[in-house]
Amino acid sequence: MTAWALFLTVFLACTVEAVEALTIVLAAGVGRHWGSVASGTVTAMAVLTAAVAALGPAVGLLPLRALRLVVGALLLLFGLQWLRKAVLRASGLKALHDEAGIYAARVAAARTAATGGRWRVRDWYAFTLAFKGVLLEGLEVVFIVVTFGANQHDVPVAVLGAAAAVLLVTAVGFAVRAPLARVPENTMKFAVGVMLTAFGLFWATEGTGAHWPGGDAALLATVPAVALLALACTSLLRRTRPPATPTRKSSAQGVSP
Repeated sequence: MTAWALFLTVFLACTVEAVEALTIVLAAGVGRHWGSVASGTVTAMAVLTAAVAALGPAVGLLPLRALRLVVGALLLLFGLQWLRKAVLRASGLKALHDEAGIYAARVAAARTAATGGRWRVRDWYAFTLAFKGVLLEGLEVVFIVVTFGANQHDVPVAVLGAAAAVLLVTAVGFAVRAPLARVPENTMKFAVGVMLTAFGLFWATEGTGAHWPGGDAALLATVPAVALLALACTSLLRRTRPPATPTRKSSAQGVSP
């Protein structure tokens, strides 16, 4: 994989997570106290930075074959989870992810929650809401950065891709002071699920000692093959789905991939 391919893959995957984290942060800030939200966000970012600094070099010390087997298996499981939900959403069997609805629900919940601070934090609810949201979504970003970066022996490029995604989403989100509802998140999750599954399959196979024809060039066939299989499953499920199914998911709990 070239540096540009690594950067783009990490950037797309992390953009999805950044949009979901931003929705939580904006809801906490609009519904509660921006200063406490900023403190929670910065604290979570510090924890995530420490995690990347600790895990990146540690994972990179593993032998290449073992690294690819472990990373490939994890990516395969992670990617299949994303792809399964993306296929269900695309086929109409699962409600689409609706960031605008999730944002409205979280703002309403934040405004009705109990007030009060702890230590030097003025609004503890806002602090913990932002901290947990950024930390949970950020842990998935860390997983993507560490696995892709360590496997390609280029953690800095992976970090750069993640940082670019987070900075872009944050800048746009705070400029409009609203969740990025117009971002085609469901389509992006489908694409990211395809890429994670394809890379996981590729690296796990190499980790067992097998070799793909053409080396890394085999990814040019593996990624489209996974995409075509997912599209075929989507088409089949559309034909067999029940006549009435929900089309949008707007509950405050809908923040998973």
